[in-house]
Amino acid sequence: MALPAKKYRQLRLLSFTTLMSLAFMTPQLAQACASCGCTLSSDWENLGLSSTTGIKLDVRYDYLNQNQLRSGTNSISGAAASQIVNPNGNQEVEKFTRNNYLTVGVDYTVNPSWGVNVQLPYINRSHSTLGTLSDGIAPGEGGGQYNSGTSNIGDIKVIGRYQGFSPQHNFGVLFGLKLPTGSHTETGRSTDSGNPGAVAIDRGLQPGTGTTDAILGAYYLDAFNQDWGYFSQAFVQKALDYRDQYKPGDALNLNLGVRYMGFDAITPQLQMNVRFVKHDIGAQADTISTGGTLAYLSPGATVRVSKELKFYGFVQLPIYQEVNGVQLSPRWTASIGANYAF
Repeated sequence: MALPAKKYRQLRLLSFTTLMSLAFMTPQLAQACASCGCTLSSDWENLGLSSTTGIKLDVRYDYLNQNQLRSGTNSISGAAASQIVNPNGNQEVEKFTRNNYLTVGVDYTVNPSWGVNVQLPYINRSHSTLGTLSDGIAPGEGGGQYNSGTSNIGDIKVIGRYQGFSPQHNFGVLFGLKLPTGSHTETGRSTDSGNPGAVAIDRGLQPGTGTTDAILGAYYLDAFNQDWGYFSQAFVQKALDYRDQYKPGDALNLNLGVRYMGFDAITPQLQMNVRFVKHDIGAQADTISTGGTLAYLSPGATVRVSKELKFYGFVQLPIYQEVNGVQLSPRWTASIGANYAF
């Protein structure tokens, strides 16, 4: 049975907000160096799908504390990680990586079929490692241990969309680029008494990857009835080049979600986010402890303050984590934000 025109317009508007929030909740894949190689390029796409013409501004804050060592599908102690010897040497034992992301997204819907979205992230990250010669508790001299703290602009994304395949404009394709605007040459401070001074930060901890990445995807949204809606989204991200002997692994994101629209001002939502990432490549990459598969369950809600202004918040909970090598993973992540339509 067809939906009333007014209810359908509300559905499309709520779908826009939901998909925006879904994109922000794309999981962050932990790496041996906390986020080596493939988390920075995932920056939680600020897609903003809508057939309502005009400009929309979104400001989002994301918190991700990677403080749990994992190997395969299991958590692992620092002591156990320190006993692992890889083909390229002893396993590096990470302590933590705390990530704070502030992302500004501007979305412009040219007409019901075409739109473009630009995302600018600012990344604040602190990291500490015990190096490769520790016992899992204390560092060992000569192990390359260091602390780092970076605050810088990350890689900008420009994503176009076309959703003119049907009169409902509820199916579309995404296409765009991640540009190498973030620094990939930041340094940290060595905590090795035998080798003090500035040291290079692992490539996966840099604000940017240094590469230009292609982004290609598709999405579909619809309603079961007047109160319940659903959506699906899939996209791939692939680096098109190397930069200083480094190339991040290819990534595939799958996102599903349902929402309840029976309330006037609040829209509860439940999302499933799955991410597959390949190993990083290159002489400057960690080719062992990068990549894997993560699945997250993400409950949250969008609150409408006015016709133009909405707030949203989500908590992302891991339900499956399989990482290559030994990597740091978060126990949970959180996102809050505001969206304003001009």
